This record gives sequence, C-alpha cells and structure tokens, in this order.
Amino acid sequence: MTKLKLGPIADDKPVKVTLELPASLHRDLTTYADILGREGDQPPTEPIRLIVPMLQRFIETDRGFAKARRNAHPDS
Repeated sequence: MTKLKLGPIADDKPVKVTLELPASLHRDLTTYADILGREGDQPPTEPIRLIVPMLQRFIETDRGFAKARRNAHPDS
C-alpha cells in the first residue's frame, strides 16, 4: 500500500474557486486523486478537491511557518 500524505477527503460543502493550473500540475493532481481513491476503495475525487487539503497539510507540516507564526503572535 502506498503511503500518501493526504488522507480521505471530507465530503464538505464545496466552495467555488477559479484557478489556472499548469497542465502538468493538473495531470499530477488527477493521478494523485486516482491513487487516493484506489487506496481508500473509493472512486477518484475531483482533482480540484485536493488543493485545499494539500495546502492545509503543507501549512500544518511547515516548521518554518509554524515558528514564524509563533514569533509573529507570541501571545497566542
């Protein structure tokens, strides 16, 4: 089984976003969605639905950002 950084995508109320992606990135998102669906025994999700969880995961695991955020808001 492949160890992906992203888990199952929550079925949340969608928000419309307009975004232009390079074709190569869209192909990678589509492939990622296919693999994620196979790993979770679910149909592939729409690639656009991967963007928010990927950004959240990126921010959650970015140590430099976490440190800068703590330094910017030392009382929180």
